[in-house]
Amino acid sequence: MPKTIRRLHLGDCLQALRDLVPSGSVDLVYLDPPFNSRRLYSARLENEPRAAAFDDTWAWDAETEAEMAFVTENGPPALARLLNAFRETAGDGMAAYLAMMSARLLELKRTLKPTGSLYLHCDPTSSRYLGVVADAVFGKGTFRNEIAWKRTYSHGGARKWGAVHDDLLFYAMSDGYTWNRTYAPFAGEYAEGAYGIADPDGRRYQAITLTGAGHTGGESGMPWRGVDPSAVGRHWAVPRKNLAELGLADVPKGVHAALDRLDSLGLISWPKNGSVPRFKRYLDSALGTEPQDVITDVNRLSKNSGEGTGYPTQKPLALLERLIAASSGPGDLVLDPFCGSGTTLVAAERLGRQWIGIDMSRLAISLAERRLRDGFGPRKLKWVLTGSSSEPAASPWSPKEDSLAKTIPIDRDAERFTATHWHPCVKALNYCPSAFPSPRHSALKWLPGCEWGSFCSWIK
Repeated sequence: MPKTIRRLHLGDCLQALRDLVPSGSVDLVYLDPPFNSRRLYSARLENEPRAAAFDDTWAWDAETEAEMAFVTENGPPALARLLNAFRETAGDGMAAYLAMMSARLLELKRTLKPTGSLYLHCDPTSSRYLGVVADAVFGKGTFRNEIAWKRTYSHGGARKWGAVHDDLLFYAMSDGYTWNRTYAPFAGEYAEGAYGIADPDGRRYQAITLTGAGHTGGESGMPWRGVDPSAVGRHWAVPRKNLAELGLADVPKGVHAALDRLDSLGLISWPKNGSVPRFKRYLDSALGTEPQDVITDVNRLSKNSGEGTGYPTQKPLALLERLIAASSGPGDLVLDPFCGSGTTLVAAERLGRQWIGIDMSRLAISLAERRLRDGFGPRKLKWVLTGSSSEPAASPWSPKEDSLAKTIPIDRDAERFTATHWHPCVKALNYCPSAFPSPRHSALKWLPGCEWGSFCSWIK
């Protein structure tokens, strides 16, 4: 039986995506990349001094030239032209940032299934540029929504409108993308207003119409219980969608018989003045409101939320859970190439999804591990941990034991490892067979994702 994919990788997501994530293997991507904010962000682990988390400042350099070469060779021709135009209109810093993002978006597109989706989280600093770049990368017809998340409370701006929201750009790889109907609780003030009628027992409901516009022939246009909808140019319309919400599968198909059934269940409100009866939609049986492209009911993290890790760009679990629930199914693979403190991974785990998280910051990976280790009570999670970093570390970096990995004795394949022919798994782990002098290092962990040799294969 296939094993569950849970993977953390320390390193640049561009190389990690190429080495570790097969084409067409991912169901959902969420990325909250740097925003080109020109800021140095810091965070801390418990009982340790604050340290740099990441530097969100960009300049056109040799690395940018390499990324531009990759984009020119692998992306649509319009994308390279677009980036060169941005270099002239937005400056080298923004163009360098967009070149970095373009290369990674091209790799993310490669990893997505035809039914896959992607949410690109950004702020007004770069969202207007990133949207144009993402349109070029993913192609015509893939854009679905621009979602505004109110991330903070109202505040004054310096001679401009107060900036209180982030943008999430939603793309789908085909018309057959995964989409689940999800619901959020009604806001209290809306519920009080919309469900303002109460039964004698205090159960609140909304009285909705039982008729539709226009006169029709047949039973739907005929009088029922002395009420003739055609007299006012309407016809009877049984609210089948609302009945499905209630789980009522035994309502007759005939219009008058269905109305009789609803009345017997106490689901029809009869006005005292003898006007047209209406359907009772009860608050306690309503599913809630479907997702809208303005999210105001997910609050930012506060000191008292109990959720904060101290990571500077951490997002609320409720936001990620809403996106993952809508755009993936149980067992699907969710990828976050800028995973930060691991909110996407925790949300995916809570919803029964598989996950891959990548980040260049050793601090971010450490925070993500702590949340995964401590956040699921007695259920001990196991995950793959790979990668290396040039970033200084307070303690040695060591790969964890991996329930997904396959074990190959060193002496069996020692001849395959030379200074000029590194196995990708060895390279990712900074392992070298000659560095195993002790018995406890008598075996090498071969990781899923490597297509080299017959011993190692991606776990599907």
